[in-house]
Amino acid sequence: MKKYLIKACYNANGVKGLIADGGTKRKIEVQKMLTGLGGKLESFYYAFGEHDAYITCELPDDISAAAVGLRVNSAGLVAISTTVLLSVEDIDAASKKSVTYRAPGEK
Repeated sequence: MKKYLIKACYNANGVKGLIADGGTKRKIEVQKMLTGLGGKLESFYYAFGEHDAYITCELPDDISAAAVGLRVNSAGLVAISTTVLLSVEDIDAASKKSVTYRAPGEK
């Protein structure tokens, strides 16, 4: 399975819903959503700053991750962005790939 980092920002109505439901209920709902897609919640943290929540999870594929983004963002209470996470082994494999590339202005 592929790993993802989801960053969430609540709007004012989303914060009202979070206050009404509580953080634990939100985590449970996210866990149900991911499990329903064949995935798994790894971590769920609330934070100060640019984003209100950070979630790491596993999903079967990018289509499932896109479906999560479409569904959550379409609800209009939370805006999420999703980042594909790569393992150190993935980077090791990528570093061994031969890539032909000419940088702009290079001769």
